[in-house]
Amino acid sequence: MANRTVATAQSIHGTNPQYLIEKAYRQRIYDSLYWKEHCFGLTVTGVMEKAADLKSIGGCYGANRKPTEFMCLMLKMLQLQPDRQMLDALLDQTDFKYLRALAALYFRLTQPSKDVYSRLEPLYRDYRKLRMRTSDGPLELTYVDEFADSLLRDNFVCYITLPLLTKRMALEDAGALPPRISPLDDDYSSDSDSE
Repeated sequence: MANRTVATAQSIHGTNPQYLIEKAYRQRIYDSLYWKEHCFGLTVTGVMEKAADLKSIGGCYGANRKPTEFMCLMLKMLQLQPDRQMLDALLDQTDFKYLRALAALYFRLTQPSKDVYSRLEPLYRDYRKLRMRTSDGPLELTYVDEFADSLLRDNFVCYITLPLLTKRMALEDAGALPPRISPLDDDYSSDSDSE
């Protein structure tokens, strides 16, 4: 029961949402102690409460490739499939940075390219620190804006192969997105005006 997607869930990218995480990785999560103790029977609000208490992000770590709590909660979110309004609220809130990072990864996995760019690019303005557990086990320091950048640019984040993302330039050429205006352009123009 705890390893099944809810009956009302819609397929994402033509498949069961849980299958966005590879089978071997998914099985490691199902076998983890955190999944069995803390994720069994969770609702979407329960996932949010657990995510608010997270202390790091990351994929698998250690010699036996133990999944992080972050990834256990990600799989639970894929099972429960929160609605779009809730996702928008999670991305907009600024109180819990790890909850925001979890929502950003879920959004990147499940939403179309146009929406991904429009909702994740504002995270470039979030400069808060995040602890990321590396594959060897120790924690490294990263930032929310770097994590958002890796979600938009990389194909592999937290040991998950991300779905293909249409290039931003192609969406701009098709008229689906406006041209991106970098906040650095304002700084550059004000520096050149003062000289």
